[in-house]
Amino acid sequence: MSTQPNPTLDQLQVFLTVAETGSFSAASRLLNRAQSVISYTIANLEEQLEMQLFDRAGARQPKLTEAGTAMLEDARRILSNVDVMRARVKSLKDGLEGELAVAISVLVPSEVVVSVLREFGDRFPSVSMNLTVGELGTVMDLVSSGKATIGLGGAMPEYDTSLIAERIGHSLMVPVAAASHPLASIERPLSITDVRDATQLVVTDASGMTKGRDFNVLSYKIWRVGDVTTKYNLIRGGLGWGGLPETLIRRDLAKGRLVHLNLDAYEQSGYPLYSIRKLANPPGPAARWMIESFRAKLGRHDESV
Repeated sequence: MSTQPNPTLDQLQVFLTVAETGSFSAASRLLNRAQSVISYTIANLEEQLEMQLFDRAGARQPKLTEAGTAMLEDARRILSNVDVMRARVKSLKDGLEGELAVAISVLVPSEVVVSVLREFGDRFPSVSMNLTVGELGTVMDLVSSGKATIGLGGAMPEYDTSLIAERIGHSLMVPVAAASHPLASIERPLSITDVRDATQLVVTDASGMTKGRDFNVLSYKIWRVGDVTTKYNLIRGGLGWGGLPETLIRRDLAKGRLVHLNLDAYEQSGYPLYSIRKLANPPGPAARWMIESFRAKLGRHDESV
C-alpha cells in the first residue's frame, strides 16, 4: 500500500514562490534561502507527489508542467486558508470576535445595510457573519435569547430590563396605496372615515414579542401578513393600503405605481431606530464598529431624505 503524499506548508510556499517569480534564483532571493535549498525542496515535493511540477529540460527558466499548473491552484487555496486561520488567531488574541451574530429589522434602509456590511467585510476579514433580517420582534427575540450579539431595529418593550437600546437613526413610514386603489383617486385630504372600510394591510410579528402593540391601525378590515415584503407586494397589487418604509417605496412613488395618501390620522413621524444588545453581553471591537457605522450612515441618510 503506497503512502499518501503529505506536503508541508513550507514546500507549498516554495513551490508557489518559484511558480510566481519564474525562477529558482528569484525564489531564493525572495525567500532569503540558498538556491540549492529551493531546488532540494521542489525535488522533495515532486518525489512525495510522484509527479514532475516543473519542466527543467532545455530552458533557462523552469516551466510549469500540466500537473504543476493543476497543483498551483491547490497550493494557492491551501496557503490562503492558512492565512485566514492565522488572521483569525491573531484577531482572537487581540480580543476581536471570531463571529458576529447580527439581527437587523426590515425598517433599516437596505442601502445602508449593504454599505455597512461591505465596509465591515473589508475591515474585519477574519470575522464570520451570522445575519438575520426580520421584523422588530424577531430582532429583539434573537438578542434577548443570546442568538444575536446586536440587533438593529425599532423601540423595545419597556419591561425588558436585560436589554440596552441606543438610538442610531430613524425610519419614515408612509401610508400608501396602489395607483389603481379607490383611495388613491380621492384628491382631497383623507379622513379616518375614508379609510375605515378599506382593507388595511398590517404586519404581524411572528415572534410574539410585540403582541398587542398595533401601530397606526385605522381600518375596521385588517389583513395581517408576516413580513414587510409581502405587505409591499400586496399593496402594490391593489389589495389594500398601509404604511411602508419610505426607502422601500421611493422608486414606486416616483414612477406613480404607488400614491402617498394624505391622511393626517396616520402618524408619519419617523420610527426611531436603535442598536439593541444584552446588558450582560457588551459588544466587542467589530460589533462596536458596526454600531457606530450604522449611526453615522443613518445620520447622513436622514439628511438626504
